[in-house]
Amino acid sequence: MVAYAGADIGERCRVRGYTQLWPGVRLEAGAELGPGVTLEAPADGADIGAGILIGPDVRVGAGALICQGVRLGQGAVVTAGTVVAQNVPPYAIVSGSPARITDYVQNASGAPAMDWHQRATFPQQPSVVPLGLAGVTLHRFKFLQDPRGDLSVGEFEREIPFLPKRYFLVMNVPSDKTRGEHAHRECHQFLVCVKGSCAVVVDDLTERCEVQLDSPDMGVYLPPMTWGIQYKYSPDAVLLVFASHHYEAADYIRDYDAFVAEKKSLEQA
Repeated sequence: MVAYAGADIGERCRVRGYTQLWPGVRLEAGAELGPGVTLEAPADGADIGAGILIGPDVRVGAGALICQGVRLGQGAVVTAGTVVAQNVPPYAIVSGSPARITDYVQNASGAPAMDWHQRATFPQQPSVVPLGLAGVTLHRFKFLQDPRGDLSVGEFEREIPFLPKRYFLVMNVPSDKTRGEHAHRECHQFLVCVKGSCAVVVDDLTERCEVQLDSPDMGVYLPPMTWGIQYKYSPDAVLLVFASHHYEAADYIRDYDAFVAEKKSLEQA
């Protein structure tokens, strides 16, 4: 390892092999770089404040390349040989060239979990099942098949625990893109993939789980102060989201660190 003036290395960081830490590189507590990791050098005269940030407990595999200006969120895992040119959300697992999200770390300790594939299991019959994360519930609705066309139906306040004031549809999402990445302070949400499929990651700071939505009779309820992410969209996916509140920018928490701080503050109150 070679650390130049202007590089910042936090506590418990490990850098294996010969990696140059250029001015503007910041390794936060517990970050680990494998052998042969390359951090792109800043251009001449570049603002070192816009350098590479490797967040707490991030794991970067051998031979990976991290480009200038990239932010790797807390607990993220970069697999060996990956080329990262865009920011990586907290606890995401990325691989490939260019990097794309392939999974999410399932536990909140920040430990690598590349072999973990915990997924929520929906009930086979119409019912509501708690997921075990901060009030998140899985819903299986009635699905009626008929020669005239199929029908799926659900009722607000009976099966879905709020009356919606807003809805929106998410569609035409490239398969390598991620949506969501926020929590709400007061707004409740209910998600149904009415066509195609997508994956929903839910996070309450202590646990996270992935919910696969691939049928219009399946839905997931997200209460306030639950971090939600949607990814793995199929080319034909159409995600329908019902919201309990009208749009209000102040209700969104878009920074994971801010979510962590606010969630802990509420729990201690």
